Amino acid sequence: MFSFGPIRPARRPSLTPMIDVVFLLLVFFMLAARFGTDFALPLQTAGSGAEYTGPPRLVGIDAGGLTLNGVAVDDLPAALAPLMSASDDAVLLRARGDATVQDLVRTLDELRAAGLTQLIVVE
Repeated sequence: MFSFGPIRPARRPSLTPMIDVVFLLLVFFMLAARFGTDFALPLQTAGSGAEYTGPPRLVGIDAGGLTLNGVAVDDLPAALAPLMSASDDAVLLRARGDATVQDLVRTLDELRAAGLTQLIVVE
């Protein structure tokens, strides 16, 4: 018959490839993880305890544009200026219709750049 040579004892499996894979996964998840909340929006919601005084300042955000107290405006900070006595007066923001989150964030950024601090989002 056939002679295959002497019988060798079975080798133990090497753990090195498995350890390499574990370390690669560890490095991947460490690099892919988000540390902190860098992209959080500081928002107040209606009913959070902010005082509302003075004339109405309701900003309607729609996919087609912005309205202030129901009237379409092009330059929102300039239209809000006569209605406000200080930059910490409350301004109500309401997204309507086909408005996206990006429309809301863009309006928030525009008003924050104008120096307004009390921006309240309502339904």
